[in-house]
Amino acid sequence: MSDNRAELYRSVLPFAQQQVAAIIDQHHGYFPIYTTGGKWYHGGELWTDWTGGFFAGQMWLLFQQSGDDCWRECAEYYSLLLKPRQHDRNVHDLGFIFLNTYLPWYRHTQDEEYREVLIQAGRTLAMRFQEKGNYLCSFISPESLFIDIMMNVPIIFYAGQQADDAELLEVAHAHCRTTRDTIVREDGSTAHEGIFDTETGKFLRQDTHQGLSAESAWARGLAWSLYGFSKVYALTGEKEYLDVAERNAAYWLDHLPEDNVPYWDFDADLQAELPWGPQKDSSAGAIAASGLLDLARQTDSPEKAGQYRETALAMLDALCSPDYLARDVTGWEGILRHGVYHTKKNLGVDESVMWGEFFFVEALCKYLLEADGKTVCTSLSPDQ
Repeated sequence: MSDNRAELYRSVLPFAQQQVAAIIDQHHGYFPIYTTGGKWYHGGELWTDWTGGFFAGQMWLLFQQSGDDCWRECAEYYSLLLKPRQHDRNVHDLGFIFLNTYLPWYRHTQDEEYREVLIQAGRTLAMRFQEKGNYLCSFISPESLFIDIMMNVPIIFYAGQQADDAELLEVAHAHCRTTRDTIVREDGSTAHEGIFDTETGKFLRQDTHQGLSAESAWARGLAWSLYGFSKVYALTGEKEYLDVAERNAAYWLDHLPEDNVPYWDFDADLQAELPWGPQKDSSAGAIAASGLLDLARQTDSPEKAGQYRETALAMLDALCSPDYLARDVTGWEGILRHGVYHTKKNLGVDESVMWGEFFFVEALCKYLLEADGKTVCTSLSPDQ
């Protein structure tokens, strides 16, 4: 199957290149977030502007995979447009924006300017730290902690290591431990949000903005946690973080539907009366697939490694099928269909979403690098 799988995944990348190139050609300088009726350019609500690094990041992935300097030039152009956001204090997503753009740019050139952008972005994100409560607050409000931030906190670790800044590292560790202790549940599922008393720092309750309920397991959030704790383990070598990622993975494997693509919430398959019905979320599957490929290399258990890898590839195989890949859908501008942004706001439901595109391409590239006998970078350590 491995040879056939490599052939299948390799056949998808030209389609991905075609779709990304079409956005560049038709809407130069535009950073799409989600499609409406399969079209990227529309007047729909952003909710928050957090996905530019996924669009530019795809260009870096396509350059790394193909060696085509046209993709490098596009990646540099779009990355440069993001540079001012190293000082953006309105979002908690600076890891998404800069680790997917300026980190590959720095690795490719070793230009100190790009490393300094990464360090500044990490310092800016760290300004969200709430000393009473020991967490980085979300863009919503000071009392709010999002599980999404686990995918962004690695830029603080990276900045702290690069700048030899112990305070940054303390902030990053504190946030990870607070997240683990408040919104990662014993069974490995996760809440979307934690609410704190800003006067005392006391944790009050779990909540959600995008999940089915405060008590349910929003699929994308669980994928953020699994992949985020895996990234933090790669940066720190602290086994406590690997343990959390493996707990998340156990829940994912135990609850993934037989067709290997998750519902937007792991409880949503029982809620057919909702306006969205038992809606799948291809983007959550893509995130988890990429994270599980890394986790398979990190775990100490050969048995778990096999399970993580097998599940990741089963999800990728499903996403490459005509049910999800948009290759045969005339006029559809995304790569993956049946993604979900925000059900409650009815934004990007059953559409293409830019993070789904990025992590799908990332996971394909990871597999193909390995198939070609090349090093797969699963760490953000300074020497890689």
